[in-house]
Amino acid sequence: MEQQATAPRPRAALDAAVGPALDIDRAEAALIEHYPRLVRLGYLVLPPALGRHRRVLAAHALVQRALPRTRPEAGEPAPAGDPGYAYVRLRVLRAALDAARPRGRFALPRAGQLPPLLPQVWGLRLFPRSGGADELALDQALGRLSAPARAAFVLRALELGADREVRALLEAAGVEDPGAAVAEATALRVPPGSREGTLLKSVEFDPCSLQARPTDLMHRRRHLRAAAIGVAAAAVCGALLLSFTGGNPDGAAAPPYARNAAAEQALDPGLLTRAEPGVWKSADRPGFASWPARGSRTDDEALLRRALAVWARPGDGVQVTATPGTPSGPAAGPAQLLYAGDVDSAAVVLLYDGLRVVRYAEARSGDGSGAAALDFARADAADTDTAAAVVVGRTDGNVRYLTAPWVTSAAARDLLAPGQAARPLHRNADGLTDPVAGPAATGDCRAWPALQLGPRLVTDLGELVPARLTTGAPGATAASPAPWSHTACQLQPLRSQGVRSVHLWHFAHQQLPGGAGAADWYCTRAETWRGTGSRAVAQFQAPGARPSDRAAVVGRAGDSPACGPRSPHALAGGLWRSPGGTWYALAAGSEDVTSLAATGGVHGTEPGPTAFWPASADARAELSGRLRDGGKVAPLR
Repeated sequence: MEQQATAPRPRAALDAAVGPALDIDRAEAALIEHYPRLVRLGYLVLPPALGRHRRVLAAHALVQRALPRTRPEAGEPAPAGDPGYAYVRLRVLRAALDAARPRGRFALPRAGQLPPLLPQVWGLRLFPRSGGADELALDQALGRLSAPARAAFVLRALELGADREVRALLEAAGVEDPGAAVAEATALRVPPGSREGTLLKSVEFDPCSLQARPTDLMHRRRHLRAAAIGVAAAAVCGALLLSFTGGNPDGAAAPPYARNAAAEQALDPGLLTRAEPGVWKSADRPGFASWPARGSRTDDEALLRRALAVWARPGDGVQVTATPGTPSGPAAGPAQLLYAGDVDSAAVVLLYDGLRVVRYAEARSGDGSGAAALDFARADAADTDTAAAVVVGRTDGNVRYLTAPWVTSAAARDLLAPGQAARPLHRNADGLTDPVAGPAATGDCRAWPALQLGPRLVTDLGELVPARLTTGAPGATAASPAPWSHTACQLQPLRSQGVRSVHLWHFAHQQLPGGAGAADWYCTRAETWRGTGSRAVAQFQAPGARPSDRAAVVGRAGDSPACGPRSPHALAGGLWRSPGGTWYALAAGSEDVTSLAATGGVHGTEPGPTAFWPASADARAELSGRLRDGGKVAPLR
């Protein structure tokens, strides 16, 4: 049960608590500047029972209504010297708490308890993009708190550092017992990174970065069909009158809303296609299309029917996720069954339609009446390397995979500990692995788990299909885990981005001045399933680093062919301070770079793929490189 805030206090009490009124122009400027921050606060405090779509719209509505039509009543002193922001924050917090307060049996709903007039959408459901298992666990934990305690948790993690400040703000917002709210929030068990705000700042709780999908199309169609029948009845009456003059203006046209035979077939579990167990051995390009149907419930027609029905028209209670660039609509025809069985506490069905791998999961209640989830991942043109495994379940930060039939061995390893031997991973007869730790969904990068599947190396980036990891020059397909020890933590920003593969290229080894040792330069390139949105990151590793020390990021490029087969060149640079305290501008290129030049804050030209020049601590150099064939190469910035 939600314990809610009491009614707001009289104006005189508020004035005494939070100080004098402030200029409304300052409050408006603060709202515009901090709009995403305020909407996130409102979204997190609103009752989870509203559903993610309603919470998103309600959070935006609360912030957009935070400015009064007249002069503000009171302004709260802001920790950062911005009373405008503090005042608007108080208004948003008070409105969110008010929306969560219970109402009497015959009382009218409050403004925050009704669907907002604005913003409003029709035919779409909006919801934040899903994060990892830790974010989901935190969201469920926050849903168990009372509204004041939820507000206390969020304020302490994102807004105010001291409990004293949190209690004062809750009291100003009308909470009857702020101390109890803070104590309840303190006692909550949450995943690591929750109380520091790292998880709360993720895309899972960002109502300004949204996904959209249609509402129940079949439900809408039935309403439209009923309206059409009424119109048709009137048209028939008119047609009877027109028949006396011989008129039928539509001729032999089909009636509106004719049934789609292909869509009907996609809902029939008896029409699901199933690959033969050994067909992958003779396939021209083995991929998901050659996976046999596996699992203990492949003949459970009721489960398969529920999975197909939810895919076609997911209800409001279904949590739907999709990787960027992946449509989440129904199948165009009968899909292929990859797996159906029980995984931990869920019944799971994996389907494939040639473009997407779809995972349906429901609580193991036996009748599909519990919670359900639907996940989509782009998987077109998958081959033996990129179709080596699919995530079938996530529980408490652990992941279970279903491996391809051609995978002969599976082992778990930590990319940050290249000296440790891989740990063999048990699989059952269906190819389902035991639970294995997944990478942390936060910036806490003390380990980076990966899977060795035969000669292939893959890692979980928070999606259905794990990303393949390769090393070597552009175009190489080696799967050595050793080079990843300095760079694996840079995989964190690639989570939930639809990444198909990540390639690591150690493109330069440079002797540093003054006998300081040798540095290493890397370029990490991520390719997506959709063919756009690729990323390249240049990194520098100073000498003397331990195996798990992170390399420094010195350049980035988005939607660029850099460090890939289409442009197998690399150039990067940065400032470096020697052990003696002297600053240098460093530059390094791949082996096909024959000379380097620096202009701007540093001037010089050097032959070869590496160079260094004395520089000041704040120097900004413009680098360029000349290739062996006479072409030029620009640095990653």
